[in-house]
Amino acid sequence: MAKTIGHAIDVKLSLTAAALGAITRKDLALAFRRANPATSFDLERAHKWLQGRSKPREMALYEDWSSLLGLGRPGAWIAECSVEDFLDAVCPKADAERTAMLRRAEAFRGTGHRERPDGVQELVGEYACYSHAWSPYFAGRLIRGCLSITLPASSAQPRAAYAEALPHGQLQTEGPLTLTPHGLQLDLRDPHAGAQLLHVLFGPSPPVSVLGGLMCGTTILGPERVPSVTRILMVRLPAGGRGLATHDAYLPADASVARDLSGLGLILDDPDEADRRIARFLTGSLRPGIDQIMAADFRAVVELLDQAWITRNGQAAGS
Repeated sequence: MAKTIGHAIDVKLSLTAAALGAITRKDLALAFRRANPATSFDLERAHKWLQGRSKPREMALYEDWSSLLGLGRPGAWIAECSVEDFLDAVCPKADAERTAMLRRAEAFRGTGHRERPDGVQELVGEYACYSHAWSPYFAGRLIRGCLSITLPASSAQPRAAYAEALPHGQLQTEGPLTLTPHGLQLDLRDPHAGAQLLHVLFGPSPPVSVLGGLMCGTTILGPERVPSVTRILMVRLPAGGRGLATHDAYLPADASVARDLSGLGLILDDPDEADRRIARFLTGSLRPGIDQIMAADFRAVVELLDQAWITRNGQAAGS
């Protein structure tokens, strides 16, 4: 009987998806078809390959794989090399740190487990959230909150929790996360205090360094509850960072968000430019009666923070 070729195919395919920025298995299949329209890579078999239940038998597919990544190596090398050697070859091509590649690959391998929505795994993490204070006692100030997105092992539904350390106590809300083709929504509530916050956000894009959009609810700290809305920016913090402060949610007047992020473990190459882009996103200039965020303002922040995440996250996470 002929030997079945292939070593750690599930891991290497996941790393390939991470290198290409593929979020779903469909994305990976499309990438193979772009490399070779006649490729034998198909979704049905890819499900089995990514589960480790079988391996590709056709050497031609490994040749397509090598061409796709631009490795300049024969397909047989991809089939039989170690995961370490594969990482050594792919990371420079993707301009990514090994730790970041492994994290993205692990997220990709989880896609489809328990029928979770595609792309949800990339969202998992802790975010520092910056928005305008609703309280009349802190008018004109920014407030920092904390968003945590998790994937409970017992549920197919991702969960989000948003908290603010207010002067009179902790605001703690939680609830479901819904990812749609049109964006991301969080419907979060505090069952004890009755607070409810609805977040309507731009759709995320890899590596999901930042989320942004609108937060709606009513004032928490003030003489009366007033319907309110604010722009909000949620910046992912590096794993192993120093975490969010548990006090002083209200930032000082004229505070630097970039400096605050630095204190939380995220280093930016150009803090002044980061502050300018973040301030434009959080304020904007729109016609009276409507707040509709310009996509270009959000994209400007995403581009800057994506670069910081890709180039700095591995170092910050280990510091």
